[in-house]
Amino acid sequence: MVLTADQFEDSELLVPYEGLRQEGLDVDIVAAAAGRIRGKHGHEVDAGVAADDVNPDDYDLLIIPGGRAPEELCRHPAAARIIDAFFTRHKPVAAICHGPLLLAQPHMIAGRTVTGHRSLADRLRAAGAHYEDRDVVVDGNLITSRVPADLPVFMREVINLVRVLRGIPSQ
Repeated sequence: MVLTADQFEDSELLVPYEGLRQEGLDVDIVAAAAGRIRGKHGHEVDAGVAADDVNPDDYDLLIIPGGRAPEELCRHPAAARIIDAFFTRHKPVAAICHGPLLLAQPHMIAGRTVTGHRSLADRLRAAGAHYEDRDVVVDGNLITSRVPADLPVFMREVINLVRVLRGIPSQ
């Protein structure tokens, strides 16, 4: 699942969405409400599922793109419920740019090593994370990256994780 809202960073949604589909996976775009949502740069996508209707047990991977969407999702209890469920169940979570804002809770990232947009560094540290300014950080089932330019390495790690989950050797 890709969890997002209006004003997502276009490439940070589209690249993972297409990359996962090329791996043969079904990918749902989930937003506060089902319907059309628009990226910061004008791309529109259909959010086929409303966050209130999500059963996290139906999904194996959570992708959180950046842009302004994470700020919007902070106001939606259903988004927090979904993210909490992924962490409680130790399911993979991948967040890029401002996406890690939604993970800035001590019960999620305390003691974990993460990255994200530099403007989030203090918030991530305040939640107990070890922040590193690197293009991608993998800490177990948590993958984080900083900016759209990091998408190639972010996706490499996401696809490797997906392949491991499917029992396919990573590359």
